[in-house]
Amino acid sequence: MAQKPSIPKGTRDFNAEEVAKRSYIMETIKEQFQIFGFQPIETPSFENSETLMGKYGDEGDRLIFKILNSGEYLKKISEDDYNSKSESLITPKISEKALRYDLTVPFARYVVQHQNEIEFPFKRYQIQPVWRADRPQKGRFREFFQCDADVVGSKSLFQEVEFVQLYDAVFSALKLEGVTIKINNRKILSGIAEVIGAQDKLIDFTVALDKLDKIGEEKVKEEMRGKGISEEGISKLQPLFTLKGDFGNQIESLKSILSTSEIGLKGIEELKFINTAISNLKLKTATLQLDVTLARGLNYYTGAIFEVSAPEGVKMGSIGGGGRYDDLTGIFGLKDMSGVGISFGLDRIYLVLEELDLFPSTIAESTKVLFINFGDKEAMFSLGAVTKLRQANVKAELFPDAAFSGKQMKKQMNYANRRNIPFVVIMGEEELKSEVFTLKNMASGEQHKVDFEALFNLLK
Repeated sequence: MAQKPSIPKGTRDFNAEEVAKRSYIMETIKEQFQIFGFQPIETPSFENSETLMGKYGDEGDRLIFKILNSGEYLKKISEDDYNSKSESLITPKISEKALRYDLTVPFARYVVQHQNEIEFPFKRYQIQPVWRADRPQKGRFREFFQCDADVVGSKSLFQEVEFVQLYDAVFSALKLEGVTIKINNRKILSGIAEVIGAQDKLIDFTVALDKLDKIGEEKVKEEMRGKGISEEGISKLQPLFTLKGDFGNQIESLKSILSTSEIGLKGIEELKFINTAISNLKLKTATLQLDVTLARGLNYYTGAIFEVSAPEGVKMGSIGGGGRYDDLTGIFGLKDMSGVGISFGLDRIYLVLEELDLFPSTIAESTKVLFINFGDKEAMFSLGAVTKLRQANVKAELFPDAAFSGKQMKKQMNYANRRNIPFVVIMGEEELKSEVFTLKNMASGEQHKVDFEALFNLLK
């Protein structure tokens, strides 16, 4: 007996309804990207290994899917190399390409490679799949789509302001209210590390601070001690653990903590600018919130850091994120090219919309009317009507196989029911003679004889 086929862990098949819902989210995001002036690009699903490796830190590198070289790749491995069982030694010799881990690094490569063809500042969007050898869990997959928008070639903070507006515009268009756009600044985190004398432990300090909501103040302090941060330094952090109030009040509290740090005060000024602009412009449904524990992407973010949380009550990780990177293209030799970008988590947004029942009821509608097939003559006449309906953008089908018995006709009716097709047209011998159509409403069971004009108007 043949083994039942399966798909790899962390990947999914999508049925017609799921595809329609995913397309709805992507088209909504794409529409807002274009309204804000972003241009589409696409990059290959795989890149040269040297393009990706070393850009995401040790953990990120482990999650990159490597592609084996074609042909007899093992011939390039000496017996000594093979016996060493050293991954770092063997992998570069048998794998020269890898599936992209995200869209940001390929975008940086694109900018450097096409810099003479691009008008700066360059605003691009990209909606494509990426792959990560991660542990699958709810909302986390090994193959998933990213929906990114970036601007490179400008250091203006108005770009950050526009990205906050873009988040708000997309979630407003999706009717997703109560979204929180969290913001922090890498300069503030660097300033705090400086004030507590832990500049060389910035990553350790921020990783611990990022867990404040999950494990609480005492456990965070314990982890910091374990990383070698002094008691004196930890005591200086005390105001952070009790930071409350609105955006403005938190900024004032941060000022007192960072009064001796030039870079920290610079971060505060940048956040104040963004918050003042957003306060004047107003958001439709989202809320902008300062979160000094936010520390994502520290390997390349240099300024503002964004993370978007789902509405309260929905158990879901972030549904978007991004930030400012001052020299991402520098990894490919193009220095001083500042950029800022954000990403939308398509799969998590899908789960949130599903949980809150926010998908439009008509989103999964496919065929609107099915013509029952009673034989070649009737089918040919029906196909003429189907063609005219399709030309008017009415989704219409003719069942391909003829029904020569009541059982076969019932099969066609059941097919329409299972496909949730709302209308069926019966074109039998009697209807063919008088050139009328029997239109049946599958929900109510009502049916009427109509000419084509009436049929057309009812289905339009």
